[in-house]
Amino acid sequence: MGIKMKLFDSERKVMEVLWREGEMPAGQMVKILKEETGWNRNTTYTVIKKCVDKGAIKRGEPGFVCSPLVSKQEVQDYETEELIDKMFDGSKEKFFAAFLDGKKLSKQEVDQLKKLIDDLN
Repeated sequence: MGIKMKLFDSERKVMEVLWREGEMPAGQMVKILKEETGWNRNTTYTVIKKCVDKGAIKRGEPGFVCSPLVSKQEVQDYETEELIDKMFDGSKEKFFAAFLDGKKLSKQEVDQLKKLIDDLN
């Protein structure tokens, strides 16, 4: 597997902006996150720095331009694997059994799941 990176909720909020909007100066991220979350400038810069330290964001000059170094898919894949390892002894079958247990799925959802499984083969 590629990356091994867990993001905290605050870090995910910063990454979501970059994944959605693409690279941008940190100052623009401050404006977006103030609007979306109410964070002040210091909070946003602190979280950006944590993401840079983790290797999730590359910071460029001039203008403190931030670019994502990991994709949303990579983070989702890692966190899903981590969840399955921790909660289901690494068994995807146990994970799916727990996920589907008692859930009422529509015919469309069942068909989509079947297609996903068929596409794996």
